Amino acid sequence: MSDMSERIGFVGAGAMGGPMVRRLCERQFRVVVHDASEAALAAAVAAGAQAAASPAEVAAQAETVLVSLPTPAVVREVALGRDGLVAGSALRTFVDLSTTGPTVAREVAAALATRGVESIDAPVSGGVAGANAGTLAIMVSGPAEAVARARPALETIGRVFVVGDRVGLGQTLKLINNGLAATTVLATAEALTMGVHAGLDARTALEVINASSGRNWMSETMFPQRVLTRSFDFGFRTELMHKDIRLCTEEAEAAGVPMFVTNAARQLWAFAVAQGSGKEDISTIVRYLEEWTGTRIADGS
Repeated sequence: MSDMSERIGFVGAGAMGGPMVRRLCERQFRVVVHDASEAALAAAVAAGAQAAASPAEVAAQAETVLVSLPTPAVVREVALGRDGLVAGSALRTFVDLSTTGPTVAREVAAALATRGVESIDAPVSGGVAGANAGTLAIMVSGPAEAVARARPALETIGRVFVVGDRVGLGQTLKLINNGLAATTVLATAEALTMGVHAGLDARTALEVINASSGRNWMSETMFPQRVLTRSFDFGFRTELMHKDIRLCTEEAEAAGVPMFVTNAARQLWAFAVAQGSGKEDISTIVRYLEEWTGTRIADGS
């Protein structure tokens, strides 16, 4: 149970942030929240949060503010913009739950430090299901004292992994994790498409793969639950997967680290976005392979 005298700020109450706000309210945190979407803000208020008109207003009322936002540009604007968190007089600890990338994380941290604010990057993995269940993996890096201040709130939404004391290390770990995930989705889709095209039953092929050396988290979860059933509702948009794998490869290139396989995967995610599939679920990526091969991956295929 948290100290009810403490008010936690939260900006970004969407698909991921909304369930986090709800869990904080359920655990008796006093949450002040802002979101650009009136519907998302109303849902957060219904869960027990107090609405704020801007990020600056959130940071005027809460010493610790968490953000869960879609892109690095939005994170930068929310933190440092005209009505951003930087304008709030109460803010002492900034916690970024978004996938921002280490470059922007360090930029924002440096700017906030000039106002006496410590920053933590704490990107999460586990998707909407993990946010709802409070089982997210949270990759935390930053000053130890700031991490200690944020830990009660973070432990409410998931499992905390402290991966370093330098801002940006958590973001680096999230990028390589999502680069792996983005690549694994495509590799699994290609393998399954080949098998079904040759005459194998899709579910049987997955069962054997998942009992063998080719198994992976996507073959065990997304494909049997969201592809074979044709529900295509894994809970993560294609444009966000593309953003994450793009950030991963850009950071690798800047560091001089070759990523041959991940860069190849990035091209297909970029293709899907260019075809207008950015708002669609990542599981729909298999449809391109189906169209190209005249194959349908489903139960009974």
